[in-house]
Amino acid sequence: MSGLKDWWMKKWTSFEGAHPKLAKWVYQIFYFFVFSMGVTIFQYLVFTFMPHLLGIGLAGTEFMWPQVHMNLFGVEFTWSILGYNVVRDAAGNVVIGGGLGYFISYEVGSFLAQCINFPLQRNITFKSKGNPVYQALWYFIAWVAISLICNAFNNLWMPIAAEYVAPAIYNLLVTFITGGVSMVIFFFVFKIIFPEGEPEKKAK
Repeated sequence: MSGLKDWWMKKWTSFEGAHPKLAKWVYQIFYFFVFSMGVTIFQYLVFTFMPHLLGIGLAGTEFMWPQVHMNLFGVEFTWSILGYNVVRDAAGNVVIGGGLGYFISYEVGSFLAQCINFPLQRNITFKSKGNPVYQALWYFIAWVAISLICNAFNNLWMPIAAEYVAPAIYNLLVTFITGGVSMVIFFFVFKIIFPEGEPEKKAK
């Protein structure tokens, strides 16, 4: 194992010396992907299990804004930017996986994932020494904007998916579609808010 590590470090050092800019991008993309996939798995677990912890009462509580009635592919549902439809089975009974319970689970899971992701990406992926308060503020603004976009998009197809697949399956779809969109946008956001090598500003 030690021999393989030494071989890899020698190859990487040689590649880094010959192509410093490309090597930096490869390094950043690799760690960005690894950390992003890690928090994506964490989000999936929260999306899947937290609605059950919150119970059927919140799953059956409608919380949506704005409420726009739509009919796509023969499925009638209410579209929103915030909140999710209450999910019901064929008999009309409330099923855990929608409503206020799912909205709370989604936001909590997504927010906690960003709390894990932020220091990893800042300190390891981009090795930034910028002002952490400033960076966290812009990270939060980006997260809110991306969350609204993803929520609006998810609410177009999730009600349709709920008619055909189990909640665990569309939780998986929500996680990876949301994660995929977020990863692409966040990488370039990070390139802006995490300038490499920026010195810490000393208080006067």
